[in-house]
Amino acid sequence: MEQMDLLQAFEIIVDKAKNSSLGEKFYEEADSYLGFVSDKLDISKRASAIMALFADRCDDSHIQFSDFTDFLGCRILSLLRYANEIQELVDKEYICRNRDEGFYYTIPMEVMEAFQHNERYNPMDVEELTARELFDKFDELFTKCRRRKIDKQVLRRKLRALVAKNEKLAFVKAMASYDVDADNMYFPLFVLFCTLFVVNGDDDIRYHDLEFIYKEDDAEWRYAKRDLSQGDHLFFVEKFIEYTNDDGFVDRESFKITDDAKKQLFSELNLSSMRGSRPNGGMLSFEDISPKQLFYNSKEQRQVEELTSLLDEEHFQRIKNRLKEANFRSGFACLFYGAPGTGKTETMLQIAKKTGRDLIQLNVSEVKSMWVGESEKNIKGIFDDYKKKVKQLAKAPILLFNEADAIIGKRQVGAERAVEKMENSIQNIILQEIEQLDGILIATTNLPENMDKAFERRFLYKIQFEKPDLNCRTQIWQAMIPPLNDADASYLAGKYDFSGGEIENIARHFTIQTILHGKSENMVKSLAEFCESERLEGSRTKRKIGF
Repeated sequence: MEQMDLLQAFEIIVDKAKNSSLGEKFYEEADSYLGFVSDKLDISKRASAIMALFADRCDDSHIQFSDFTDFLGCRILSLLRYANEIQELVDKEYICRNRDEGFYYTIPMEVMEAFQHNERYNPMDVEELTARELFDKFDELFTKCRRRKIDKQVLRRKLRALVAKNEKLAFVKAMASYDVDADNMYFPLFVLFCTLFVVNGDDDIRYHDLEFIYKEDDAEWRYAKRDLSQGDHLFFVEKFIEYTNDDGFVDRESFKITDDAKKQLFSELNLSSMRGSRPNGGMLSFEDISPKQLFYNSKEQRQVEELTSLLDEEHFQRIKNRLKEANFRSGFACLFYGAPGTGKTETMLQIAKKTGRDLIQLNVSEVKSMWVGESEKNIKGIFDDYKKKVKQLAKAPILLFNEADAIIGKRQVGAERAVEKMENSIQNIILQEIEQLDGILIATTNLPENMDKAFERRFLYKIQFEKPDLNCRTQIWQAMIPPLNDADASYLAGKYDFSGGEIENIARHFTIQTILHGKSENMVKSLAEFCESERLEGSRTKRKIGF
């Protein structure tokens, strides 16, 4: 046994376990090897037998009890007697329980790496953490629980261990002020509230942010939810949380930690430096937008000029006040729709430039998350941030939903899958926020036919951007390539039914060619060649150009 290592011991144990039903004979024959594993990993001999079976399937991310029955030659009922040993391995973090349409187990890669080096796996040290490190650990555990990598019991046990090993931190000491300690039934929920605020800066905590730490159909969650909705929960009594309040209206489904609690609990933290920005692309100052001449068909020209005039600050405030006096919604939600390359995005930028309004740009792909509940929070957070900016800035900025097809599409009727429910939930939030909008929102889409009917009436201004007509295309050609005379520009405009974005793309190709090889002897011929190339590329790739 002196030359024995863990992997060899596992292999011998597994060989002896085959068709043994893990009976007495197996334990007699494998005793010395089980003892070696037991001493090495600090687990019982029965747990050592189960550990060997799991290690033999370390390449499987969905290990079940039933996977062992044929190999062992026993019924699954025999293996259910090893529930305590399974829990022992879970507690030691040698295996992870993953609940997803049933119970599955996996062996983390770092565990097998330790075994390969004939070492016991030791989870990362959690003693003497800073306050920031403690909350990072909390967040890591909650994320694993939300993604079903650990179960609720393991979550609670690990949260308690973190607190017990970091008793000197002011946060841990301050918990006692709210009648909460590590053995209290409210403890996991209390830590979750704190983590959502510290890590995400979340002052809009909702039920879907909290329920994952409870078992499905858990009476404890039903009681907690009832007390939270009625304001009777211990957290209200201790003035730890309060309902959010938007312009005097209390939202009983949205909670935040009170300012006094924040001061008492998070004195060690520089919260302003810790919080990451929400996934909205940040603020773009109108001063950073380059002026650009745009060309429109006559109908679009009138509509764009009217909207630009309306968003001039003097007109904007006067119209808002009149709408409020008449009990109408005072926000301005606008939809720019049409084919790619027709000027939707650039028009929005130029309107912001002319009216002196900053832009908050939303990247839809960053907002939508694969984890149910997080996307809804992202969307709500963006609107909350926008409301704050409207109140803080002298001029209301423009909230831009560029290429919004993914979030204003048709809602799913009778949605059953989690993804479909999430999509519907996101759309319901956006519909409600547009209804309550007190600023300016502009959404652009290439696919208006896919838009849900409920969104149509909520957009006060709808401008369709069509491909430019002959006269407009001629002006674009000359603006993009000034050396073109009227006749050549008219010829290209007549022969090629391109959008402004496509013409701009051709002009860029032509400029690069000129820089590399000098001026072409026949400019129109060269441009025509680029046009033919663009036509082929356009039909193949269907590129979207924001002109």
